[in-house]
Amino acid sequence: MHDLTGFQRDILYVITGLEEPHGLAVKDELEDYYEQEINHGRLYPNLDDLVDKGLVEKGQLDKRTNSYTLTRRGRREITARRDWETQYVDFTE
Repeated sequence: MHDLTGFQRDILYVITGLEEPHGLAVKDELEDYYEQEINHGRLYPNLDDLVDKGLVEKGQLDKRTNSYTLTRRGRREITARRDWETQYVDFTE
């Protein structure tokens, strides 16, 4: 996870939180968070990088829509990141 950009980490979190993650749903969630438009030229190359790194699996919902799900490794990386963050920021105490 250390070699990912913040944007790529945010993509992983969004994919984790969506019921049916696909490109436009991920884009919409990121636009809400960043409060600005996320263009396709930024989103899809980053999704492809996450697929290449083995963190995300790319599937197909229909001929025009790709689905994205975290791989087992992707889930482990998210968990490890959350554990690391909790060492420094734990508001449950």
